[in-house]
Amino acid sequence: MKIVPLSIPTPFYVGDVNVYLIREDPVTLIDVGPKTPEATEALRRGLAENGIKFTDVRRIVLTHAHEDHCGLARQVRDEAKDADIYLHDWEGGHLTGRLSQEANRKLLLRSGVPEKVFNEMRELYSEISLLTDSLADGDLKPLNDNDELEFASGMIKVLHTPGHTPGSCSFVREANRTLICGDCVLKRITPNPILSSDPIDPDKRFRSLAEYLVSLAKLKSYSPTLAYGGHGEPVTDFDEIFNRYVRAIDDRQARVIALISKQGSTAFEVAQTLFPNAGNHDVHRFLAISEAVAHLDYAENEGKITVELKDGVEIYRNK
Repeated sequence: MKIVPLSIPTPFYVGDVNVYLIREDPVTLIDVGPKTPEATEALRRGLAENGIKFTDVRRIVLTHAHEDHCGLARQVRDEAKDADIYLHDWEGGHLTGRLSQEANRKLLLRSGVPEKVFNEMRELYSEISLLTDSLADGDLKPLNDNDELEFASGMIKVLHTPGHTPGSCSFVREANRTLICGDCVLKRITPNPILSSDPIDPDKRFRSLAEYLVSLAKLKSYSPTLAYGGHGEPVTDFDEIFNRYVRAIDDRQARVIALISKQGSTAFEVAQTLFPNAGNHDVHRFLAISEAVAHLDYAENEGKITVELKDGVEIYRNK
């Protein structure tokens, strides 16, 4: 089975996104890139260099529903005419605009985000949402843990690996222990555990960091020889990056706990101190809040800190 990485430009700080072409029957793309003219041209060019056109694609498999990964899904599907789009059921909410949903507004305000700041972030994300075409539930086929995607020469297995988002999926070719991980594993950076409502109970927050650590261990259990990520170069030493991630998470846990003031702190206050250069009108502000919330949730779950709800806002305190 030949897996061909294609580097597709994005307008985001993270840089190019990796799209993976599996060039055998049925021709499959894992992720597609954002809906920009530059990405469309790069994807067409990359496919053409491998003898493939949009019309040849029969299956579009999305690791998760962030704009840099899923934006061109509908366009490719429409040109291919009978291609199927696969996505985990827990990702559907991301396709309708993360901050346009009332559940996510409540979660951010509960985290101490001022209404004015939330409105600024929502305006930014309404612009980012233009980088993907909307997809209705009927446009999607579900990806489930342990599903098998069959090809002429074998199959790859679906692994539900929540953490970066609730419905993030990875894929393993067990015959040679090769992974395609989306944003679950990235060689140069630690993935951000994005603030999300719980897919089972939207009034609750998805415990992203705890889930992420379980997913990371799940991937490690396959003893991968090669792991293709959503950005950057492939990983050839999974144990090394696993240990590096765990150390980085432990270090950040200690830092986050140390930032909680004697009077108690909100997640928004911790985020501002943890990432003072995140910017006032930038996507990094939302990522900073997500990171702080994820670590505070994890610390509270581990019994290291306490949290109380005061006037609708969560206040964290050291024990």
